[in-house]
Amino acid sequence: MKRILIVAATTGYQTRMFADAAARVGIEAVLATDRCHVLDDPWRDHAIPVRFDEPHKAVDAIVQAGPFDGILAIADRQAFLAALVAEKLGLPYNSPASVEAARNKFLAHQRFQAAGLPVASFFSVQLDRAAGAAAELAVYPCVLKPLGLSASRGVIRADDQTEFVKAFRRIQALLSRPEIRAMREDQNQYVQVETFIPGREYAIEGVLTAGKLKTLAVFEKPDPLDGPFFEETIYLTPPRTPQPALIPAIEDAIRALGLTHGPIHAELRYDGRQAWVLEVAARPIGGLCAKTLRFDGGMPLEELLLRHAVGENVERLKRDQKASGVMMIPIERAGVYERVDGLEDALKTPGVEEIAITAKIGQTLEPLPEGSSYVGFIFSRGVTPEGVEGSLRRAHAKLRFQIAAKLPLMR
Repeated sequence: MKRILIVAATTGYQTRMFADAAARVGIEAVLATDRCHVLDDPWRDHAIPVRFDEPHKAVDAIVQAGPFDGILAIADRQAFLAALVAEKLGLPYNSPASVEAARNKFLAHQRFQAAGLPVASFFSVQLDRAAGAAAELAVYPCVLKPLGLSASRGVIRADDQTEFVKAFRRIQALLSRPEIRAMREDQNQYVQVETFIPGREYAIEGVLTAGKLKTLAVFEKPDPLDGPFFEETIYLTPPRTPQPALIPAIEDAIRALGLTHGPIHAELRYDGRQAWVLEVAARPIGGLCAKTLRFDGGMPLEELLLRHAVGENVERLKRDQKASGVMMIPIERAGVYERVDGLEDALKTPGVEEIAITAKIGQTLEPLPEGSSYVGFIFSRGVTPEGVEGSLRRAHAKLRFQIAAKLPLMR
């Protein structure tokens, strides 16, 4: 039996999906997660307890649990630890330096710029710097982004200096939160400022083998992402209008970062003339969104990536030819989640395959730019991308979320 190391968050959506996929195909999955090292296996997953804020210290504990036939990481912080372990064990994977560049927006843009790729003007600002002085350096409209956060969290557009100062202070407050400070990452002390690039956004899912990219899916984001916040809602594949410039742009960006092996998830903008790479992450697509993808024989993305990680050739595997899509259900307002009405009716919408409500009763919900989650996901499959998009929107229109106001703390 092949053994694979999966570096993942204890409570992430995807951790169990990958572990279950490994069990189905007869691969022994060894988890390395951020579970408590004091309690005796509280999650009953026999995971190796690690601290992602001390990756170099975690390497030895993981190496002792080897040998492994492959390694896979599910998110950005985990990918860096995975790179260190792979380097130590001589397993095919990305180098630590390439992963570090991929997960740091400033380093990534520096590498894109050095490689001669199209890059909007950018600079980084320390959180303790005066917002007004930084605002004078920006080219407007601009976008402010925390260096280390993902999924559009903390990303805000500013059209002038006044909006810049408000956005900067809002990001300062977000990055000062205890749960972010607890990550103990230097990059969370910086904000990146980029000139806004107009155009349609796309995402690309792929897997690298010895530096060669196999494109698994190209996603169109049909909702305009022009700000002031950048909450993603719908992903459609294939895109309604193919853009040949996207794949070469991603391949150039991958080479600039130095990524060579494993899954990638990339984000781009296309302005009608050229593609602008926003980021290339050394990980698969996040949340439950991978459910949109099926390959030969109904194979899910998790299985494909597991097989690739243990050395199987996945080059000939092809995505199911049906159009598919997911809606990441946005949080309408801040408050406490109580229930959703209309779920049964929404599930009857033609083309809808599943609606997964991931919010828990009593959970405090917070919209972007401060929030970091969705209420749930709607999945649809059909003949055309247009039909899939229509199914997602009609199903969403039938859902009514009951969110109670959060009561202030009494002192």
